[in-house]
Amino acid sequence: MFETGTSRPAAGGAAEARSWRDALLVYTNPKVVALFFLGFSAGLPLLLVFSTLTAWLADEGLAKTSIGFFGWVGITYSIKVLWAPVVDRLPLPGLTRWLGQRRSWMLMAQLCVAGGLAAMVTTDPTASLAPLAVSAVVVAFAAATQDVAIDAFRIESAIDEYQGAMSATYIFGYRLAMLVAGAGAFYIAHGYGWEVAYLCMAAFMLVGVVTVLLVSEPPHQPRPETLALERELLHRLHADRPGLLHRLEAWFLGAVVSPFVDFFRRNGAVALGLLAFIAIYRLSDITMGIMANPFYLDLGFSKLEIANIGKVFGFLMTIAGSFVGGLLVVRYGIHRPLLAGAVLVALTNLLFAHLAQVGPDIRWLAAVISADNLSAGFSNVAFIAYLSSLTNRSYTATQYALFSSLMTLPGKFLSGFSGIIVDASNYSVFFLYSAAMGLPAVLMAAWLWRRALRADAGAEHLAPR
Repeated sequence: MFETGTSRPAAGGAAEARSWRDALLVYTNPKVVALFFLGFSAGLPLLLVFSTLTAWLADEGLAKTSIGFFGWVGITYSIKVLWAPVVDRLPLPGLTRWLGQRRSWMLMAQLCVAGGLAAMVTTDPTASLAPLAVSAVVVAFAAATQDVAIDAFRIESAIDEYQGAMSATYIFGYRLAMLVAGAGAFYIAHGYGWEVAYLCMAAFMLVGVVTVLLVSEPPHQPRPETLALERELLHRLHADRPGLLHRLEAWFLGAVVSPFVDFFRRNGAVALGLLAFIAIYRLSDITMGIMANPFYLDLGFSKLEIANIGKVFGFLMTIAGSFVGGLLVVRYGIHRPLLAGAVLVALTNLLFAHLAQVGPDIRWLAAVISADNLSAGFSNVAFIAYLSSLTNRSYTATQYALFSSLMTLPGKFLSGFSGIIVDASNYSVFFLYSAAMGLPAVLMAAWLWRRALRADAGAEHLAPR
């Protein structure tokens, strides 16, 4: 079995220096390898309820209006924080006693994804869309639940400095699964039909099921200060009295309220600043991303050129960036790669602005896409490692679900205005604007690094000699 239990070091900004050999060897650690397979299981359902599903429906001749409504299925991924406390605290009858809290929820979610995909092929979308829509929602809900459980499992399985490497292997598996659910499903559908394609995708979920059965449950022992916090809340709100209503209130306070109270109590006056940093770190990346493909087309590149370079260079550079990011987090700690990632993302926007001036040069397209995906993979790994370090492992699923929702919501909102900026000016101005949106993240990452260094220096000064 993959062993996952480990201790967590004291909070701090600088990891103990490790050699390059030790940093590289982290990728051979069984718990790091396990995240590749769990990443595959997490990435597989995404396209099957989005672009691959819409292709199936279009192939069946459905109206574009009906197809568009299926975009609402994706809302489940954005609101998973609402049921993350349930994944954190509620045991599943029979399964939790056998597998533990994290593995039981992962297994149940994977089985529901596989069952939902299989159910989708039993309906005729041309006769009635309702059964297919219900099955798609089941798949999306189960997939979002699996994401919550895997994130909690990952954070609890290793120390903070390993989180970069675990995120890198997770992203590798996730991206590979998206290729399987995208191009792979199209190939199968071309030869055997969409029903066979979706049944094959359901069978691929066995990758995650087998992994869950092989890995070991990470330690999930509440900290004494966490238990004290919950007792304090129960006493203040009189939820420690007997009775069913008080027991329900006590569960709600422990599962839903306590994670937020804990975060603000641990971080004090800095808590709002940390949340602001989480919200702005990916502003530049997300704001730019929605205009990338229209930009390529308007510049004069063919769809084939965009697809070939985007798939080949994009995939390889994302994996390379993730690998390097995970390596540097192990070697140097979290904060330096976090700052470097923020700088790289902002700089790659300047490359897009230059490409707008150069025109449809295929070599520059390859260079820009490579740099963009390299920086995105690098920064995402560093950022995920940082978010993981902020969580209290007594409330892993709930707090990380909050962070992961917050890190994309502002960027998605602001990206809606991207077209207005392009129409009012040009692409060069837009990419300069998106690069400038990355500057606050750079400044805050530098501030957090200096703050962490001061905390480490203070801890060393107070340590007994």
